[in-house]
Amino acid sequence: MAAQVRSLRAADAPDVRRLIDQSPAGHCFIASRMDIAGDDLSRLGFEAWGYEIDGVIRSALFLGANIVPIGTDAAARAAFASRLRLTGRRGSSLVGFADEVLDLWRLIEPGWGTPREVRPNQPLLTIDRPADLPVDAKVRLVRADELDILLPACIAMFTEEVGVSPVAGGTHGTYRARVAELIREGRALARIENGQVVFKAEIGAVSTDACQVQGVWVEPGRRGHGLAEPGMAAVVAYALRSVAPIVSLYVNDYNTPARRTYRAVGFVDSGRFATVLL
Repeated sequence: MAAQVRSLRAADAPDVRRLIDQSPAGHCFIASRMDIAGDDLSRLGFEAWGYEIDGVIRSALFLGANIVPIGTDAAARAAFASRLRLTGRRGSSLVGFADEVLDLWRLIEPGWGTPREVRPNQPLLTIDRPADLPVDAKVRLVRADELDILLPACIAMFTEEVGVSPVAGGTHGTYRARVAELIREGRALARIENGQVVFKAEIGAVSTDACQVQGVWVEPGRRGHGLAEPGMAAVVAYALRSVAPIVSLYVNDYNTPARRTYRAVGFVDSGRFATVLL
């Protein structure tokens, strides 16, 4: 049995699709990029490796700002780790299904050094039907002229979640452009009162089969005031109606209020993610 790690090419697209289809919700981010790139994997916007056995791609590793393993077993992870140890530390996070991420990190950590943080238990949640509770009718798509209203809330949420500002180090323009893109594509929703965001969420990745909600945030002074559940119900209703047949997200296991909100809306456990912040 001949096994090797090599860069993915156009002819590998069907094998990559097969790997993604094993979990459309769990692999939503890569699926969304595949939908854009089609069979031209060079258009993914980041490097992609495959673990090949006897001419068939059995596993893949995507190496952008997020390093994402898909469909790996122990042998594939060992092979990918050998190559990663040669390339050195890269990306800002390692994210995906927990068993894959944590084992891959175990193999490369000696060479890559101490991470900023390891989040080993992040339930992957999905929903494919509207919530059985009232929606917040004031949660709506953010307009293009409201970018400067939404942007501070996005920065606050990211900083609170990751511990680092997304606009640190001169990246304000890049981050602003990304938020503007989400607004332009109809993937940013918020409840705005008196020129201030009090609830928001974005649909960060969209594929044919699923979409992934990110950036769920309630203004700190309004937490505990009943905005989260009807707000998320509104986001789910919009996403199912206009974006994709499955809505997904992943959440830190220790975020009890968020997990309670998602349970009330009707999300169900569909796996376990992990994130290593590099």
